[in-house]
Amino acid sequence: MGAAGQGLSDDEVRGIREALAAGRKPKVVFTAAAGQMAGQLGQVVELTDPAGSDEFVVVRFGRDELPFSPADLAVAPRGVGRRAAEPKAEVEAEVEAEPVAAPGPVEPEFVLDRVPQPRREEPRERPESREEAVVEAKPARRVVKAAKPKSPAGLTVTLAYAEGEWTVAAQQGGKVLAKPYVLKPAEALRMVALVDVPGVQEAVEQILAAERSEAEQQAEKLRAELAEIEARLAELREAG
Repeated sequence: MGAAGQGLSDDEVRGIREALAAGRKPKVVFTAAAGQMAGQLGQVVELTDPAGSDEFVVVRFGRDELPFSPADLAVAPRGVGRRAAEPKAEVEAEVEAEPVAAPGPVEPEFVLDRVPQPRREEPRERPESREEAVVEAKPARRVVKAAKPKSPAGLTVTLAYAEGEWTVAAQQGGKVLAKPYVLKPAEALRMVALVDVPGVQEAVEQILAAERSEAEQQAEKLRAELAEIEARLAELREAG
């Protein structure tokens, strides 16, 4: 049986969900989108939340239960047997030579050989001829789907200036890594220098120049007030 070219439609997914609710496990066939598993059969055992992942159809394949997307699967035609055989140990069994019906079609994964055994003489009335059946099973290929790596959330580092203070903060996705804390102007200037954007550097230099000018004016004012206080103190000493 070849792999179907189309994946599961929305109506077929709804039908599978109803079948699971009724206690059945619908059979599906892997499409060409499933790669090396194309044409193999499996059973749907669960439908997870489609909003969480595109691979929300959980399929039992051999001993594995793996998630697939609807594009990887198609509804199996009616009456189709299992294509994937479980690995079995080599079995040897003695079978009495009674008239039996012709065996059904053997699945491609098995080889059936009948090895005649020499007739044994039973200690009593009628001898029984026996034959030994040897069944060899080719081990089924174990398929392991690698989980898709999840990308880390984006990281945002914010350097801000407001009301005469420089602050820096960090956030990754919706998680706050560092709340805004105050930086010295020299540290802020070094951080901006790493960005190497002329317009940003010029804006920072203008802010620093304005702060220096304001600080110099305050210092000049304080020096003048200090000179007045020292002169007043000198007068008081002379008067005393």
